[in-house]
Amino acid sequence: EVTLVESGGGSVQTGGSLRLSCAASGFIVDDGTIGWFRQAPGKMREGVACISGHDGSEYYANSVKGRFTISSDSAKNTLYLHMNDLKPEDTAVYYCYAKILQQIPFRFLDYWGQGTQVTVSS
Repeated sequence: EVTLVESGGGSVQTGGSLRLSCAASGFIVDDGTIGWFRQAPGKMREGVACISGHDGSEYYANSVKGRFTISSDSAKNTLYLHMNDLKPEDTAVYYCYAKILQQIPFRFLDYWGQGTQVTVSS
């Protein structure tokens, strides 16, 4: 069974930093496309950053480029999101996400964590 468990959310002031963690089980983080999404109140869920399972390339939303860094630790099977220079508009529930290839039958499966709240005050 695949599970994703986020931690590390909290409340910070503008300019502060947080590190989110996503502990994965049931699959190897290096074997799938993994990333972070966020959803602010009244808004649609949006992609923040991801690591391609194909070649390890990193992708970021324009709004977080230069401030957020995604990384993974194979030994801990954990995904991270390092967030610096946080702004009030970063306030949202952050979700860990994984897209995994199942070979038999051949299909891609999507998994989500339960979310962790990040609140940035001005």
